Amino acid sequence: MSNPLLESLPLPAFSRIEPSHVRPAIEQLIEENREAIRQRLEQGGPYTWANLVEPLETVDDRLNRAWSPVSHLNAVMNSDALRDAYNGCLPLLSEYATEVGQNDALFAAYREIAESKEFHSLESAQKRIIENALRDFRLSGVDLPPEKKERFKFIAQELSRLTSQFQDNVLDATQGWHRAIEDEALLKGIPETARAMAQETAKAMGLAGWVFNLEFPSYIAVMTHAEDRGLREAFYTAYATRASDQGPTQGQWDNTEIMEQILALRHEEAGLLGFSNFAELSLATKMAPSADAVEAFLTDLADRSLPSARQDLETLQAFAREELGIPDPQAWDLTYASEKLRQAHYSLSQEELRPYFPAPRVLQGLFNILERLYGVTVHEIKGIETWHPDARYFEIRDAEGVRGAFFLDLFARPKKRGGAWMDECSTRRRLGSQIQLPVAYLTCNFTPPVGDQPALLRHDEVETLFHEFGHGLQHMLTRVDHLGVSGIHGVEWDAVELPSQFMENFCWNPEALGLMSGHFETGEPLPESLLSKMLAARNFQSGMQMLRQVEFALFDFRMHRAYEPSQGGRIYEILAEVRERVAVVKPPAFNRFPHSFSHIFAGGYAAGYYSYKWAEVLSSDAYSLFEERGVFDPKTGQSFLEEILEKGGSAGAMELFVAFRGREPSIEPLLRHSGLLKAA
Repeated sequence: MSNPLLESLPLPAFSRIEPSHVRPAIEQLIEENREAIRQRLEQGGPYTWANLVEPLETVDDRLNRAWSPVSHLNAVMNSDALRDAYNGCLPLLSEYATEVGQNDALFAAYREIAESKEFHSLESAQKRIIENALRDFRLSGVDLPPEKKERFKFIAQELSRLTSQFQDNVLDATQGWHRAIEDEALLKGIPETARAMAQETAKAMGLAGWVFNLEFPSYIAVMTHAEDRGLREAFYTAYATRASDQGPTQGQWDNTEIMEQILALRHEEAGLLGFSNFAELSLATKMAPSADAVEAFLTDLADRSLPSARQDLETLQAFAREELGIPDPQAWDLTYASEKLRQAHYSLSQEELRPYFPAPRVLQGLFNILERLYGVTVHEIKGIETWHPDARYFEIRDAEGVRGAFFLDLFARPKKRGGAWMDECSTRRRLGSQIQLPVAYLTCNFTPPVGDQPALLRHDEVETLFHEFGHGLQHMLTRVDHLGVSGIHGVEWDAVELPSQFMENFCWNPEALGLMSGHFETGEPLPESLLSKMLAARNFQSGMQMLRQVEFALFDFRMHRAYEPSQGGRIYEILAEVRERVAVVKPPAFNRFPHSFSHIFAGGYAAGYYSYKWAEVLSSDAYSLFEERGVFDPKTGQSFLEEILEKGGSAGAMELFVAFRGREPSIEPLLRHSGLLKAA
């Protein structure tokens, strides 16, 4: 039978991909790759870019392009059969990656190129690929004795399996709880948009009334607006205990043991490579100079934010007591009370803004902003095969033609992983006289449209869209022709959030807001009164928000840095210590937030969650140059495009930042944008 994963197609044939295709395709490609490497090494040197690195990029890319739609479908159209096929391939891919990384002859061949005369005549991007490869060989255990290499390989496979299991458990636990409601009185306060969505969900399940669940648009509607305190408590408890030993689904998809195993294996992996802990291993591929520097950065941010955060919490608690009649506000009251306080202070609610941010208008505004900043235009292409009717396909063009393309999948639905992300479908690289088109997947989980009404976005959902699009721009607008540092490849992990967080700033600029907003029925622009309230409320509770991110980052970093095999992960002990130092809000004892902290237990952010704040220093400072020169200044936009977006990982992030900004980054713009300068 023909296997669509083995066909050389410009875009994946989603409708033809079956779970039964996955393992045969991946096994065949891995074997072909092994054979290509073996044959090349048997021929011997002298090794050059053209006869070694380029052919290996070709086989790597072929495997990536076959695996990409499988991984994507597993995240957005999950099924038992696809999940089994996906998980069944993880050990094969892990084994192959470790085997390549530990290949002494291949390592020697790369070293030969690095020490050759040819190296000096290579482009800077090519040099960086070879330097990164030599580093990555060492981080794959190439220098280890045979028995330690085997152990390293086992650890890599186990970590691959366990992190996938962690993610599966979170998805199953999120999908595994809902609340069917027939008494409309319980829905008091919940907006009509959320009720309509809950009614649709109930119909789809064959139930009467309304069904709310733990998918984020549904969950946040209850937590923000439901006047029934018991309902909020039930949802908070179910959400905060997902995939754990607590709550309504306790023990069913429990990640407790998986977390312990992941931490133990990461620590052992770091030890094998000569690092004293996994945090230090993590920093080997990042901008931050040391573990102490990361902790000092985070605690400094905490100290600058604490006075403001304490004031935020005192104000909120007093308001809950005096205005809402909640004598002892609990965790499940805070989001609700915060929304009421925002309305009281600024006469503004998220729901009031929603009609002015219909998804089609927001998208068109985003595309207009890109045209003004970078001179590129975005065009939807109909008739391209996708995985779901909600998914759409667009091209980005400039005066020379198509620069990149993306699939867009905006709305929450069953069997789709929560959150928002950008991933790669294909990556730019030169193929002879041709350029392979970079194509991205941009995935969100927004409230879907109901009936004839377009999807109406919360303003924070607009920010999420802009954030993910920023990642997509670095992937799609790259000018680098070599796979290893094209787009987001080779970018230090603590700089990878720079383009995404940079884009969020436009969601607060009045001129940009004028392009992306308009009432869904009348088209009238966002009224000046609403705009001024929104901008005034920008830094509402910013101290508490900053501390929440610092808490997550410090917990992640210390948990990986302080790991002791004899004591285990001490996950909740370390979390309690961190909260004692930097948090103003203390959740209830049953809260099991780490059990669903996929960024660090299933994503790429292990001992790296600090990257969000580290990169936000860069993004805020980059945006401050636009503030100085005019937010749509074409010269500044062109400079950001050329120095940051187009160059990808072809040079160090600090070098590229300085080339754009003219100096090293300052923390002042971040504190100013967050409203924390007075508290600093």
